[in-house]
Amino acid sequence: MLTMRQGIRVLGPSDLDAFLTLVKRDPIVNVFADYRARSTSLEPRWLGGEMWGRFDGGDLVAACHVGANLVPIGCRPDDARAFGERALTRGRTVSTIVGPHDAVESLWDALGGAWGTPRETRWRQPHLQISGPPAADPDPLVRRTSRADLDAVYPACVAMYTEEVGISPESGGGAELYRARVLQLMARGWSFARFDTDGRLLFKAEVACSSPVAAQIQGVYVVPDRRGEGLGIRGMAAVVDLVRREIAPTVSLYVNDWNTAARRTYAAVGFVQSATFSTVMF
Repeated sequence: MLTMRQGIRVLGPSDLDAFLTLVKRDPIVNVFADYRARSTSLEPRWLGGEMWGRFDGGDLVAACHVGANLVPIGCRPDDARAFGERALTRGRTVSTIVGPHDAVESLWDALGGAWGTPRETRWRQPHLQISGPPAADPDPLVRRTSRADLDAVYPACVAMYTEEVGISPESGGGAELYRARVLQLMARGWSFARFDTDGRLLFKAEVACSSPVAAQIQGVYVVPDRRGEGLGIRGMAAVVDLVRREIAPTVSLYVNDWNTAARRTYAAVGFVQSATFSTVMF
């Protein structure tokens, strides 16, 4: 258990209401934190890590998710630096640092010298959202996937992840865990795809996390030989339509600034930028 050095301690179930009040200050940007809190009640054994909180005069003013990812929540630069200094006491256990740009930059100012050279840094990632009907016509053939689609969906998930992150999710013996994650998203109704008449997957996307306010999209992918045909625009329009009707009223995602094709797709669907994220990958 962390002591209250710099006003920081590990949060638990008794802090849930205060934590949800904190994330409501920016509920769309904080959808990941909101989802993790609601699904685990801030129990460390369910989080698979810890949620740290920083207090001022007894009030929770900022937080940081410490698990596979280090995620600053509601952090001003001094909050993020304090969390970074606290993280130095335990060494690096995370694979990524991700969140709003200013907070990630401040975290990295505190951590960079000790945590070494990252595999990749992505400092400017537009955070996009849409809270109304899509601006493009939805593809009527996009649907939820099920376990019966796994043979078509799973290879596309691996291909997308490898293309996006630069390493395969199956590396280091991770295939079983990654397959379980794909199946979990299917079971939740969070996996969407479009297939051709022969059953070949052409487009896919998933909901990564959701709250009563927003759902965050991940894993958007069009097979390489069918890119440039508008499948991504119509597919994303369908996903936005389905998600807004059945999961959450606002749809969000973040994208690499250099990915001009993806950014054009999201603009055509009606997404607008609401923040800037950064990701540091190890």
